[in-house]
Amino acid sequence: MDIFLIIYEFVIAILIFGALFVAGKLIFKKLKDSKSKVLNPLEYFPEEEVQTLRQVFYLVMMLIFFVFILYIIVVPGNDFMGVAVVQLLVSLYIAFTLDYSSWKNRVLFFLLIPYESIALIAFNESIVLLPIYAIHVLVYAYLIKVYYGKFRHYTETNSLGITIILLFSIIFVSFIVTCFAENVDPLNSLVMVSNAFTSNGYAILGNTGIGKLTAIFLVWGGYTISGVGTATLTVAILSRHYKKRENELNKRLDELESLIKNNK
Repeated sequence: MDIFLIIYEFVIAILIFGALFVAGKLIFKKLKDSKSKVLNPLEYFPEEEVQTLRQVFYLVMMLIFFVFILYIIVVPGNDFMGVAVVQLLVSLYIAFTLDYSSWKNRVLFFLLIPYESIALIAFNESIVLLPIYAIHVLVYAYLIKVYYGKFRHYTETNSLGITIILLFSIIFVSFIVTCFAENVDPLNSLVMVSNAFTSNGYAILGNTGIGKLTAIFLVWGGYTISGVGTATLTVAILSRHYKKRENELNKRLDELESLIKNNK
């Protein structure tokens, strides 16, 4: 590939990422300033469920970074549009959450830019440069370490259990085994493991990268919502039961108080 074309695509990738970053920041700030309930997870889930989902979020982010590393090492230079879109969205999210008061995070911002993914989306061709791949492998390995630290800190601070690690370990090991046993790429392996774990299916749903990502989203979204619905219904039934018992107890205490006063 011509060196001037590579430089041109690099510059365009930086401009596109910067524009998306600024637009995303402005939208987030507007939603936050409007005190919208959209960004408050407690509007959708019970507090206990939010704590569990935050634990899951940290673990899922670690898995996503590991999948990115696999794609870089095992299948570099391939045109995986679905993975490119996810890599761009995840990179933007990380960029949103960085604290830019330190030079380390300012440098990390530029190292995060998924040049090859933006080139694939914008120009329908991949930038295959080993130094960029090596940098991204190191960045994603560093982010795995960061999110593991966040998971441990959040779990210990909120006195939560670590049973979720067992579930995550089962999925992670199954994901790795499926990659090699079925000779499929990481995205197909993730689809197969998701289907097997949540619905006893084992097929690859979707013919395109975007279709497969949508299938994964629907599978895990439905699994999460069903669990939340069950937990919410249980909480509602128990709350109503104990509220009724509390009212009966208060009524009985009022009667006893009245009897004591009359005896006096």
